[in-house]
Amino acid sequence: MRRIPATIVTGFLGAGKTSLVRHLIGAAAGYRLAIIVNEFGELGIDRELLLGCGDETCTDDDIVELANGCLCCTVADDFLPTLTKLIARTTPPDHILIETSGLALPKPLVQAFAWPEIRTATTVDGVLTVIDAAALAAGRFADDPEAVAAQRAADPSVDHDNPLEEVFGDQLACADLVILNKTDLVAPAELARLKAEIAAQLRPGVRLVETRDGKLAPGVALGIDAAAEDDLAARPSIHELEGEHDHDDFDSFVVTIGPVSESTAFLDRLGATIRTHDILRVKGFVALPGRDRRQIVQAVGDRVQHYFDRAWEPGEARATRLVVIGKKGLDRAVITAALKAQA
Repeated sequence: MRRIPATIVTGFLGAGKTSLVRHLIGAAAGYRLAIIVNEFGELGIDRELLLGCGDETCTDDDIVELANGCLCCTVADDFLPTLTKLIARTTPPDHILIETSGLALPKPLVQAFAWPEIRTATTVDGVLTVIDAAALAAGRFADDPEAVAAQRAADPSVDHDNPLEEVFGDQLACADLVILNKTDLVAPAELARLKAEIAAQLRPGVRLVETRDGKLAPGVALGIDAAAEDDLAARPSIHELEGEHDHDDFDSFVVTIGPVSESTAFLDRLGATIRTHDILRVKGFVALPGRDRRQIVQAVGDRVQHYFDRAWEPGEARATRLVVIGKKGLDRAVITAALKAQA
């Protein structure tokens, strides 16, 4: 029996995973895809974004959302039952795309494909790691190991661990294809430096490609045929040594308000709020009076992008809904009040 290939799409918050999956859906040309999306937070924004792609071959039933926590921590409870149901369909998908949250570790998902109940029916075609080139250029993951070691030696009472750095390292170590996204936001010389730094961290044979807006040909992203579940030893993870994967450093909450009177002023206020409170990520929908389509808002740091996707459905509540993600200690009340002010 043919094993259904599955592609795991991983990457840090805001790297462009959903944009990549959305593009692959639209470019699949009749190829039947099923998507498992793991949302971090209380609001299923990513599933809604994917459903707005307008591709006839990808129906509501083909996009499954798992919002009960990070997939790498809930493999047995959430992921395996969902995957089993997809495989058991009368008309199973040709390919399965798994979009993880920005905090997920890919290796536990790859390991799940070695479980007897699904091993004969599926295989990991490849692990794709998406990187935000502009964020990386800004030093978000450019910690100097030697400098950190020197700081620790000078002050052993201070914890200099960076959990985001560890997650990023694990995602690179497990990748079969690394996608450096948003390259149009980085100068050529800086881009060359980033590529050299990333390439030095990759396993032999792992490709590095450049993209803008997550636009990558299906022939490049799919059909890697890595059988990653048979290659676990070559994919080291720092968290295997720790014995656990802790998400206690992060928090998320939803801000819901009515229609926004003026888009530019609201987006400016959003950017200012992000800078003031050191918010990592914001994504969601904005309702604008007189506009029949939803405005999508995606923010990584204070870089705010926006566009209109689908029309509002008849009877659908036209509300502005944003999920805010950051490190523990976010002041929900103050952030919510700032976004609601003069909405």
